[in-house]
Amino acid sequence: MAGCPVFDPAGDRLGKVRDVVVVYRSSGAPRVIGLVLEIPGRRQVFVSIGRVTSIAQGQIITTGLINVRRFQPRADERRIMAEIIGRRVALRDGSGNATIEDVAIERSRIGEWEIGQVFLRKPRTSASPFAKGPTAFATWGEVREQHAPGEAQSAEHLAQSYAELWPADLANTLLDLPHERMIEVVAELSDERLADALEEMPEDEQVTILEAIGDERAADVLDVMDPDDAADVLAELDAQRSEQLLQMMEPEEAEDVRLILQYGADTAGGLMTTDPIILPADATIAEALALIRRHELHPALATSVFVTLPPYETPTGRYLGTVHFQRMLRYPPHERIGAIIDDSIDAVEGESPGAEVARRLASYDLVVMPVVDRAHRLIGAVTVDDILDSLLPEDWRSHDASEPIPSLTGAIRTVET
Repeated sequence: MAGCPVFDPAGDRLGKVRDVVVVYRSSGAPRVIGLVLEIPGRRQVFVSIGRVTSIAQGQIITTGLINVRRFQPRADERRIMAEIIGRRVALRDGSGNATIEDVAIERSRIGEWEIGQVFLRKPRTSASPFAKGPTAFATWGEVREQHAPGEAQSAEHLAQSYAELWPADLANTLLDLPHERMIEVVAELSDERLADALEEMPEDEQVTILEAIGDERAADVLDVMDPDDAADVLAELDAQRSEQLLQMMEPEEAEDVRLILQYGADTAGGLMTTDPIILPADATIAEALALIRRHELHPALATSVFVTLPPYETPTGRYLGTVHFQRMLRYPPHERIGAIIDDSIDAVEGESPGAEVARRLASYDLVVMPVVDRAHRLIGAVTVDDILDSLLPEDWRSHDASEPIPSLTGAIRTVET
């Protein structure tokens, strides 16, 4: 059910399932009381199981009535994904211990939903690191939890259950966990996965997590983050710790971050990334398209190739112009990109205010804007998502999607002016 879309009776999509909420009983299996849905705006809300009219493969139908108040679990409520899957249990028949890897819910004779079978993984019997333990099915009555009911499961299993979440969804899910639990799960994430999630969090939350994981790992995570996001979080730290982390980072990554930190937070230089695609004028369209195809490349950066004189790493030689992705598709692969260069749109300087960058992006229908220094050397590029982040209020990620954001209107009027 995790990730399954939820629809109202008219067929309009309301959101998707993020978890199932149960309550423990003095006897019998835990009773299902509702679902946690993620609705537009990445807000997680509660829907009573009584409002669910159909649960089928690939879709869930509700009455359409949803309270959009953010879900906060009560003391006696437990989430299957977040708190039960991954827990250790003992089999009552004496055959040993196991870990819950999945749970099935079913309707009882009196019409209530409750946990039915559990899918278990027993300890492995082989010394091979690639071997897995045997699996088994059991009813809830056939297992006994080894710890107090409702105690959280291993952080490793919880981290694995988040493997398919988009970075923004992972960030929101982590922030919904209690602080200590969040730090436990963060410890199980890879540096790349944690970096992706941090880039989607408010900066004060980024600082909290970096302080909790220790300087050595913090430096490793900052190495993986986009330079502009790494610069933003370092700017929130005191100068001494910021410099300490920069010293621990890889020299090339730290150099990019130091370049961004030279500029104000709301300037083009402070908003830019230092990793756009840069090529010489004699490079071919085939070479440019090969670079654009890289899966790790930001989608906005993949729309344009910037042409400069040598050197071809920021800060480069003199900026010559831009070649847009769509234009490359209209020419043969052997064509030189210098022949189709667009030099009609001026780059912005690093000291230019963010509002000026936003105005340029809007005026020329662009999603990325080149940034140069006073010597007209390319030092980076500002993408439209970074501009939106600067225009939206700091708490926009937690803002109710059903309500307008007043400060955004003022920001847009400023840009128009």
